[in-house]
Amino acid sequence: MKYPNITRAVFLSRPNRFIAEVDVDGHKETVHVKNTGRCRELLIPGCEVWLTAPGTPDRKTRYDLVAVRKSSGILFNIDSQAPNKVVREWLDSQDYGRVIPEYTYGDSRIDFYMEREDEKFLMEVKGCTLEEKGIGYFPDAPTQRGVKHIHELIKAKQKGYKAILAFVIQMDDVSEVRPNRKMHPEFGEAMDEAKEAGVEILFLTCHVEPGSLFIVGQHIAAEL
Repeated sequence: MKYPNITRAVFLSRPNRFIAEVDVDGHKETVHVKNTGRCRELLIPGCEVWLTAPGTPDRKTRYDLVAVRKSSGILFNIDSQAPNKVVREWLDSQDYGRVIPEYTYGDSRIDFYMEREDEKFLMEVKGCTLEEKGIGYFPDAPTQRGVKHIHELIKAKQKGYKAILAFVIQMDDVSEVRPNRKMHPEFGEAMDEAKEAGVEILFLTCHVEPGSLFIVGQHIAAEL
């Protein structure tokens, strides 16, 4: 997945979860943050960030903030829309006979429904942007919606679907994601229930550049 254009900037502040103030070549600019999560360990005054300009008419902000370099030197893609886009590209290369995004199942809308011969798959995608000591964690803020989706995957598995909870790791050199039990204990419990029920917990490792995000590997979680 590539962005059509990319501009380097310096992060100044985040007045609220939707916008940030950045410095672009000495000019202060208000930009849209494409991630409503907290990102407190990433968006620190003075850090290097990257912006893209969608060119949408009548926008209040010219740029979207999509990537940031952590103080450790690791580059993170923090665009919350990127995981589904990059997974769709990846699924199209995985020999599925059919791929349907935003599939309604039960009381939820699951990110992807797939078919391969006689098998039916449901996949929920989560983007991981929280890292500590080389390990990814999810979520970085409580998510009841995430818990609900996991419960739907468990029900689907019981009805014969191949159910997958996929984590797109939006940084290099991290290969696993653990539930952030301290932030949201219920999400961790739901992941435990899903694994016990046979839901596949899939880690999708990525390579990040300022203007792109690509899936480079995959493996199934052995433990949580």
